[in-house]
Amino acid sequence: MLDLALHKDQGPVSLSDISSRQAISLSYLEQLFSKLRRSALVSSVRGPGGGYALKRGSGEIFIAQIIDAVDESVDTTKCQGSGDCQGGETCLTHYLWADLSEQIHEFLEGISLADLVAKNEVKSISESQDRRQIIVTEMSGALAG
Repeated sequence: MLDLALHKDQGPVSLSDISSRQAISLSYLEQLFSKLRRSALVSSVRGPGGGYALKRGSGEIFIAQIIDAVDESVDTTKCQGSGDCQGGETCLTHYLWADLSEQIHEFLEGISLADLVAKNEVKSISESQDRRQIIVTEMSGALAG
């Protein structure tokens, strides 16, 4: 989603471009983006030049929404929150870790994609990835020709 937000001015972004830049398998991205589309966080554009685009502005999409949409968790408990940490019983530190999980989720509810896009470090990394992708594409074209 951050890659999509960083490249939104270039029109719809293909999953193959995201896969290449982020070293994430294309099949995994397809699964994730299917969930993101169902959660109305992205829209798909078919045809030549198609891909995905943010459904809302990057300032209106928060990291916790993305995590929730793809059924991921920020749970830090050993028992995935079920409370059967220690032989079917709740361990002594269960509530400490459950509270930490809640704090992490609340923290991520306050960070938008726009917040991350605005960070100079994120911009720098993205520019480096873009340069690397251009070089790889040019080399692939030269080898094919």
